Amino acid sequence: MQAGRSARVGATSDAEGRSHALYEPVDSSLTPRFAGPATFMRLPVVSDPRQTDIAIFGVPWDGGTTYRPGPRHGPRQVREMSSMIRRFHGVTGVSPYELCRVADLGDSPTNPIDLPRSLETIGAFARSVVEAGATPLAIGGDHLCSLPLLRAFKDKAPLALIHFDAHHDMDDTYFGGLKYTHGTPFRRATEEGLIDPKRTVQIGIRGTTYHNDEEKWVVEQGVRVIRIEEVDKLGIKGVLSEIHRVVAHSPAYLSFDVDSIDPAFAPGTGTPEFGGLLPREVNLLLRGLHGIHLSGADIVEVSPPFDPSGGTAFVAANIAFEILCLMATAKSR
Repeated sequence: MQAGRSARVGATSDAEGRSHALYEPVDSSLTPRFAGPATFMRLPVVSDPRQTDIAIFGVPWDGGTTYRPGPRHGPRQVREMSSMIRRFHGVTGVSPYELCRVADLGDSPTNPIDLPRSLETIGAFARSVVEAGATPLAIGGDHLCSLPLLRAFKDKAPLALIHFDAHHDMDDTYFGGLKYTHGTPFRRATEEGLIDPKRTVQIGIRGTTYHNDEEKWVVEQGVRVIRIEEVDKLGIKGVLSEIHRVVAHSPAYLSFDVDSIDPAFAPGTGTPEFGGLLPREVNLLLRGLHGIHLSGADIVEVSPPFDPSGGTAFVAANIAFEILCLMATAKSR
């Protein structure tokens, strides 16, 4: 192993009582952040999901992008910026690495010029994680990545969905009949029975629309839409109350599009929208999901070419850590 990286002096046990060594991130107070290979949270890279309880992996693919390309480069930049994340959560005191085996599983295989093939390979990769009993935390990639990720849970479907976004991503088609774009994943997931629309909540929806009735189909399916104006009206506690009411005790999938955040804080994204969530609001909302059974999650639409400074990827890395802490706490229970 690389200097500064080793298994922790500690272990976790599986359902059969077998003990497994825990992994730890490189300590940035001992090894500089700019030294060594970039991995998610500076964790070791493993190839077998059975060696993890929570598997973080990249989906470097943006074959469904309709406007500004670049999310294929998102996982690499998020890895780099995640070196800023320290071991313990500053508010809850949680260190996910002391509760679960967490590692970087590398990247899902993709093909930048073959959309159908990529949907298959991403789905197969994610399915290997789920079948190994690990919880997937995927870093995309554009939002079409969510569809094959959700297909990995087909045997456990339908899942509840917690969806942070500026857009519904439930359009039917684009450009004269194309059904697979980053604006359609949850329409397809609904049709395939992967998510339950009546246990789906969307937070942060805003912006101009192509038609006045764009939201009609979404609402007709029973989706709870919390537009950005209602976020302001309800406040953090009110929004969280609605999320918990809708999801209840159901296993849930969390999908976080960084364009849900105001572009002043996350400009590096494919389809930015004016007047979004503030990072501090996102922190409070994610922390308020404590107690929800998260079966998996993704963070998508980080586009480094539109934010070479890495600021958007830094936001995504912090969101990933918040979600990681939720997953680890739930797993440890």
